[in-house]
Amino acid sequence: MKNLDLTLILTSIVCLLPIIPGLVLYDQLPDQLIIHWNASGQPDGYAPKNIVLFGMPLLFCGLNIFLQFVLRTDPKINNASVMLVAFSKWIIPIIGIIVMSLTLLAGLGMDVPINVVIPIVIGMIFVVIGNFLPKSKQSYTVGIRLPWTLNSEENWNRTHRLAGYLWMAGGVVLILSAFLTPAWMFAVLMSAIIVMVAIPFAYSYSLYRKGV
Repeated sequence: MKNLDLTLILTSIVCLLPIIPGLVLYDQLPDQLIIHWNASGQPDGYAPKNIVLFGMPLLFCGLNIFLQFVLRTDPKINNASVMLVAFSKWIIPIIGIIVMSLTLLAGLGMDVPINVVIPIVIGMIFVVIGNFLPKSKQSYTVGIRLPWTLNSEENWNRTHRLAGYLWMAGGVVLILSAFLTPAWMFAVLMSAIIVMVAIPFAYSYSLYRKGV
């Protein structure tokens, strides 16, 4: 219990850390900050400075608290890979730090290579998750939670073995796509994600139809 509380405290602090550089750089930042880039890497969404600097860290913190609660109350959480659970607990703070860093740098007028950063980050996430998926047993919160995987332990294990290799390979493809043109990068990104989702889904269902 104490370890879970400590993790919650630490991850929440990390979510809120970007407020500090935001305050330090407050006078140097424009009234409107970029919060979204299109597929070509061009800014196409803005929000008031105060909302971005204070609201976004609070939003990430709230999402983190919710995720920690869901993980803590999962009756089968002990079945999941310890490393995958730990990674799940830190994923929102990590994403929050990356997003807020890119936003602050863009606000300072720096050229943010969003088309390079995003596929690399997403690819690395898939590689890490894919590495631990085969080691994760049935759980209500961590893993590929389909009706057929939750109904059959063998279906769960086979689906996660396939998905583990597939997600690691897909993650590498996404990382390499960062060096393509924006149009090709976006096409590879979407195609890879669709394949990584569709194949485990279809495979699990096919096993179910075979009685697994």
